[in-house]
Amino acid sequence: MELDFGPAVRDFRDELRDWLAAHLVGEFAEHRGVGGPTDGAAWEVRLAWDCELSAGRWLGVGWPQEYGGRGLGLLEEIVFEYEYARANAPYRATVNALDLLGPMLLQMGSEAQKKRFLPPILAVGELWGQGFSEPGAGSDLASVRTRAEREGEEWVVSGQKVWTSFGVHADWLYVLTRTDPQSVRHKGLTLLLLPTDQPGVEIRPIRNLAGQDEFAEVFLSDARTGADMVVGEVGQGWRTAMATLGIERGTTLLPQQLTFEREAESLIDLARERGALDDPMLRRRIVDAWISVRIMRTTNLRTLAELTTGRTPGAQATTAKLYASTRHQQLGYLAMELAGPAGQIVGENYGLDTRQRSFLLSLAETIYGGSSEIQRNIIGEQFLGLPKEPRP
Repeated sequence: MELDFGPAVRDFRDELRDWLAAHLVGEFAEHRGVGGPTDGAAWEVRLAWDCELSAGRWLGVGWPQEYGGRGLGLLEEIVFEYEYARANAPYRATVNALDLLGPMLLQMGSEAQKKRFLPPILAVGELWGQGFSEPGAGSDLASVRTRAEREGEEWVVSGQKVWTSFGVHADWLYVLTRTDPQSVRHKGLTLLLLPTDQPGVEIRPIRNLAGQDEFAEVFLSDARTGADMVVGEVGQGWRTAMATLGIERGTTLLPQQLTFEREAESLIDLARERGALDDPMLRRRIVDAWISVRIMRTTNLRTLAELTTGRTPGAQATTAKLYASTRHQQLGYLAMELAGPAGQIVGENYGLDTRQRSFLLSLAETIYGGSSEIQRNIIGEQFLGLPKEPRP
């Protein structure tokens, strides 16, 4: 796929292509395409690759220069994401901070927080984890029960978080807490920045279907953080959290689209090798899979066009996450079916090939970043005008 946004960013695109060609070599080239939003494979290589990007000043190209970024515009950010995915470079280990926390701080953080936290993110000096989901409140963040109480110049936090992506590597967490014990649902929540290197924080890895430990559960027992570690306003954490999830749903799909296209092309190659293209029923499903990734491309291009002209993305940006996650799962099921018995065989120490790992990890895509049920509620209530879901 070739994107050309005109002469204004062509020099930037060419500079990036030249840099990737010169630096995506050796061990990095051997790990092209490795990793993903929930795939912790080759962590140390990916972390080293992030340091390489940082040295070249390719992290946070759109962030203001005073915080370590290049201060470039939206077009350059989009070009970077597409050229990066096009080169099939390793998935960035620091994406949680780069794509979620950083933009959230730029939008809602205090000036002191921006100066303190943004430069270390770009220097790959501090890693972050997201503390939103809880046992019993996985997709329903309004049911958060983790408490935070103000004691002098500190917040004291107790509770449990779960499904924290790459939590075992996190130096800091951004945690959604309930600071008003009398509040219910969306009210009385506050988002806090909390260091993990303290006695009140215990992080335990959760092993997933692919045999990796990129998820974690976090136990907070009178954990402490400074009074100035509130992002946004006290009691307005719901608004802050929704801004973060909006960023997650809006930006992480862009590079994933090219990955899904590669998987669809690999699926067609596999079908050709197995003679499956002669089967009219399978051929129909393969065509359907190919059409689905083309629809993802069209949807993303439509959203990009809106963003670059300063318009708020339309309903398609909200439906994109639901569509991409469900269709990617179907792509994975079809790939495993085409692979036949070989798709059920793993290597030594549960060694999975790329197709097996992608299929297993895709099963979580309809849960994280806002489950499909939540997405359907949003579409129904906000775009179709349907009655709100009944509350107990």
